[in-house]
Amino acid sequence: MVQLTMAGRSGGQGGFTCGQVDSILAPCVPYLTQGGQPGDACCSGVKTLRGLAQSTDERRTACNCVKAAANRYANLKDDAAQALPSKCGEALDIPISRTTNCDQIS
Repeated sequence: MVQLTMAGRSGGQGGFTCGQVDSILAPCVPYLTQGGQPGDACCSGVKTLRGLAQSTDERRTACNCVKAAANRYANLKDDAAQALPSKCGEALDIPISRTTNCDQIS
C-alpha cells in the first residue's frame, strides 16, 4: 500500500503532526487514487481526523497536512477526495484537495 509520509513535519498549532494525519488517512489512499468505496479503516481515519481538528488552528493545520499529502499523488481523484467525508457518513470541515486555501478555514 502507498503510504502518506511527512513524519518529521510539525503540525504547527494543533496537538498533532502531519505524520499523524498521514498515518490516519493512509488507509484512504487506494480509494483516493483508484475510486470505488472507502474501506472501514479509511472511514475510521476520517472520523479520527475530525476529532483531532476541533479548533480553527487545528483545522487549518490538518488542512495544510492533507493538502501537502494530496499534492504528492498525481493520480489523486479530486471527485473521490471531495466525496470521502460523505461516503464515510462524516461531516469533515477540512477539504481534501490539492488547491484548498487553508487560511480561509474557520
